[in-house]
Amino acid sequence: MTTEVVFYHLLHKPLETALPQLLLKCLERSWKVVVQTGTEERCNALDAHLWTYADDSFLPHGTRADGYAEHQPIYLTAGDDNPNEADVRFLVDRAQPPPLSPYKRAIYIFDGNDQDAVQEARQRWKEAKDEGFEVAYWQQTQSGGWDRKA
Repeated sequence: MTTEVVFYHLLHKPLETALPQLLLKCLERSWKVVVQTGTEERCNALDAHLWTYADDSFLPHGTRADGYAEHQPIYLTAGDDNPNEADVRFLVDRAQPPPLSPYKRAIYIFDGNDQDAVQEARQRWKEAKDEGFEVAYWQQTQSGGWDRKA
């Protein structure tokens, strides 16, 4: 199994808008997910957001504080743990990646309005290519959709 490393370049809509749609696609494929944030505070904020992001929906998820991490379809963490044996690892807010080879897909979501984040994404792209991973790059459209650029 070759890990696919995918980059999502946010330009017009924030992470809080983009992430739930991408997580839903993973759940539709019956993939378990880990979302790794850059800080514990951000992890807590996303935890609260995923329960209320839509009036008619929520995303089933949990954190270490909730317990039963191994049973969570989506597990949120600020660390490099993977207690639910996820198929997909999301890296947001410039989280430092663990080894990516255990995953079907690793997804970097970065803010195109943060030049440091853009530079770091370029470095991560180079590292992924050098490690022999399949890589893809998607840029956010004005409406919040995605155009594949590479």
